[in-house]
Amino acid sequence: MTITLALDAMGGDAGPEMVVSGANIALQEAHGVSLRFLFFGQESIIKTELKKFEKLQKISSIIHSDIIITNQIKPAAAVRSGRKSNLGMAIEAVEKGEAQAVISAGNTGAYMALSKIILKMLTGIDRPAIPAILPTLNGKTVVLDLGANIDCTPENLVEFALMGEAFARQLLKIDHPSVGLLNVGSEELKGNATVQTAAHFLRELPDLNFQGFVEGDDITAGKTDVVITDGFSGNIALKAIEGAARLIRHFLKEALSGSLRGKIGYVIAKPAFKALQNRSDPRLYNGAVFLGLKGIAVKSHGGTDAVGFANAIKVAISMVQQNFIRNIEERVALLTSQAETE
Repeated sequence: MTITLALDAMGGDAGPEMVVSGANIALQEAHGVSLRFLFFGQESIIKTELKKFEKLQKISSIIHSDIIITNQIKPAAAVRSGRKSNLGMAIEAVEKGEAQAVISAGNTGAYMALSKIILKMLTGIDRPAIPAILPTLNGKTVVLDLGANIDCTPENLVEFALMGEAFARQLLKIDHPSVGLLNVGSEELKGNATVQTAAHFLRELPDLNFQGFVEGDDITAGKTDVVITDGFSGNIALKAIEGAARLIRHFLKEALSGSLRGKIGYVIAKPAFKALQNRSDPRLYNGAVFLGLKGIAVKSHGGTDAVGFANAIKVAISMVQQNFIRNIEERVALLTSQAETE
């Protein structure tokens, strides 16, 4: 089976150079998987980048678009350009069955809006959500939403819990994932009306392993397998975790390069520091699927490099191989029916 992927070649801070280089890395590391790439954007620029990689060029096609969705374009304007833009055409390739997944590092709001219109929502889901798998003291934790939905109703948070639980089952291979709701405290009486109402609904679901409220530091502690929150709080939490990781790496580098003793210590402990760097490298966790859609749409961080974009492509490949949409749809349908019964 050949997996065809639609790539928004113009998205991200580094644009086509990063996207094409990332596709080449993914191709080199895709052992036992036959790949084909569709690049959407300005043909002349993409063609120049593809010439650098002969093998990649042979399995790639360029679909030109005169309308380019940039980070400055508002979602409403992107929707008006619709299927004629580079991003809209890439998403449409999945809707038409010409590709099994779409990957973009571009405008998140535009990407989300166009994906929702073109790919449509799963039954029982009102809004898509952006999850991420983060490293923790206990392994890995799924956190959502990370920015797709700034204002959420209790019902939205319940939907995120249903999708996050199904996502953890599928990607982390956990039979009965524990679910926590992010709050300002773990006590049952804390939090605003939205999280209080959502918690009430979640406690009523018999087949959901809901553990109640969790706090911000519980995310990296791995207290639950899934952490649910609105996109405003989730995005802040993610950026704070990323910033803390960069700060720690900076302090370590500063301490180990400030004296002869520190430099000698670094040489001795270099393998351990290398392992730490690899484990905490945010590029290795790049690539978040828009949960709730009837097609696979993966969002890459806009500021990532080729290595990070290659990882986003690997996420898409994994989801195609695991029949991700069908399995998520079945699990969400089961939990939704239980919620309606209750």
